[in-house]
Amino acid sequence: MSHVAQILVRCLSVGILILLPALLLPGISLEAAQGVTLLALLAVVVVATEYAAAYPGLIEFRDAKPHNRARFVILFAVVLSVTLVKREIILSPDMTGWVMTTALGVGDMIDFAFSPVRLMVMSLPAGLPVEHLALVKAAASLAYLLSLFGLALMCAGIYAGYWPRRDQTFNVWINLPNFDPTKGVDVVRRLERDAQFNILLGIILPFSLPVLLHLSNLLVQPMTLQSPLAFVWGIALWAFIPVNLILRGAAMYRVAQLVRDQRRRLAEEEDAVSLPARSAYS
Repeated sequence: MSHVAQILVRCLSVGILILLPALLLPGISLEAAQGVTLLALLAVVVVATEYAAAYPGLIEFRDAKPHNRARFVILFAVVLSVTLVKREIILSPDMTGWVMTTALGVGDMIDFAFSPVRLMVMSLPAGLPVEHLALVKAAASLAYLLSLFGLALMCAGIYAGYWPRRDQTFNVWINLPNFDPTKGVDVVRRLERDAQFNILLGIILPFSLPVLLHLSNLLVQPMTLQSPLAFVWGIALWAFIPVNLILRGAAMYRVAQLVRDQRRRLAEEEDAVSLPARSAYS
């Protein structure tokens, strides 16, 4: 019953996260609300199937709490903050609300030359209203700051030794179902290599995504982020995906350290065991 209750809480949390922007933002059309509801139901089915299965599937670190909980909290905080910024600007376009004032202050602090926020604003197509560009800058700055704050807290816990929990064993197969430890070179080297790749990709993405978005405007319809739901999810995913990759890399590097420490302990135990005396005839 406890396991069933945990599954229900996870499904309810994921469903609320996907429905949150459509519930809080005014003026959402019926078609958009129906599409969001369908996506929420699909996400609930995927989460329920994954956590109810006895064997791992797609979700990583499902048995290494609170890693997934931290990622969910970061994404929830980012989506909620961007939604509140958009809601406030719709209800009071004068930009005098406390959420918008806070976001504008954060935007002035983070918006400097070649910053990810400035590149994000510059990637939008020309001809957009100045007020919309200021709104994108404020929401992106607030989302990026919240993501970095959550990343710093979780990485501090990882490198301080609070994750994985010391009172529980860490099963690499369950928590990394797509990682094959028997393939290629040594498992520790592969874990460290994948961790470095994820961290590097997470650092590069905030600077490269706006450039790729600007180049894609030459081939497809430009993304303006003027639709309320596109505004919320576009900025939230832009801020969360790089942080999620860095967090995944840090977790994999920690797993590599655990494997190396376990090997060292086993080697020390084998060296400590005295061998039986052997005769000249044996």
